[in-house]
Amino acid sequence: MSMKKLRELIVFTALLVVALWKFDVVLDVIRTIWNIVFPFALGGAIAFVINVPMSFLEKKLFDKSKKGNKTGRKLARPVSLILTVVLLFGVIALVMLGVVPQLTRTMGSLMLSIADFIPELQNWVREFSHNNQEMMQLVNQLQFDPDQAIKWGIGILGNGAGNMMNTTVSAVGSIVNGLTTFFIAFSFACYILFEKEKLQQQMKKVVFAFVPGQKADAFLKICSLTYRTFASFLTGQCLEAVILGSMFVVTLSLLRMPYALLIGVLIAFTALVPIFGAFIGCGMGCFLIFMVSPRQAILFIVVFLLLQQIEGNLIYPHVVGGSVGLPSIWVLAAVTIGGNLMGIVGMLVFIPMVSVFYTIFREVVYLRLKKRQLV
Repeated sequence: MSMKKLRELIVFTALLVVALWKFDVVLDVIRTIWNIVFPFALGGAIAFVINVPMSFLEKKLFDKSKKGNKTGRKLARPVSLILTVVLLFGVIALVMLGVVPQLTRTMGSLMLSIADFIPELQNWVREFSHNNQEMMQLVNQLQFDPDQAIKWGIGILGNGAGNMMNTTVSAVGSIVNGLTTFFIAFSFACYILFEKEKLQQQMKKVVFAFVPGQKADAFLKICSLTYRTFASFLTGQCLEAVILGSMFVVTLSLLRMPYALLIGVLIAFTALVPIFGAFIGCGMGCFLIFMVSPRQAILFIVVFLLLQQIEGNLIYPHVVGGSVGLPSIWVLAAVTIGGNLMGIVGMLVFIPMVSVFYTIFREVVYLRLKKRQLV
């Protein structure tokens, strides 16, 4: 072992021992650094999400004008970015205007439905248990007062707000801090989107300046593969969620089931989480319908299973298809591990991440087999 490698090993060991010895200090330093870097990390994430539809619009709407028109080349990027932002905020506003009023009416009718449902539940238990005294004593204790429920909910919100923000000043400070962080992140995202080609060239220069040629090529190849995988997964997953939510809105409306729009939007949002997401939306929708009509709730479960089969066997393979190039067993493993480590964000991130590792590992395996002349 050379003296240089020995010195590097000694320094690394010393730093590791100090980090383990002062682990709480290291965590505080990491938190401080993360708080400083967070607006820029958020801006990078926003830029990545916006870049997918922006690149599509730029390619489809301005590709011809960019070739021969100087003005078209200058306007293509800002116009595409503005259209993308307007489209995203328009979708959010449309969902809010469509869902929030119905959600407010739903909460009011849901409380009344619960109040009406409890006597029916008591009658069912009385018939099922043949008027068993112990069972009836437990069921008769069930009471629901909508006014008390509203006061209880307001009390929870008030206590939660009081625990999180003890004063009005701290509440205003938190809102201002959040808006400032979002403004910095969004401004940074716009800069990345406007200068993405220039930033890409600068990153390549830095990589080739500090990394040997073959390793630099491999690193850039992995970065390109990662971007393509994440972009394909994001596009396919969003489109698949919109199609599935629309199917539920149309089907439930035709069957005259309650809360058709609300349940469709809930399933569309929860379907963004692979594998488990749609079933979460199914549970929420089933609960809402069950409060109105238990028979329709059973019909809703049947409809959900049918639409889920259609979506899983016909729509998903064509819309998402092999966008991540990951076998089903590894998709399930990625969702499970990501959910345990990082919650819903982990479920979304780990599938394309595992897909990248899977693609690279598969390529390495094939190269080693080829060297041994086993392929």
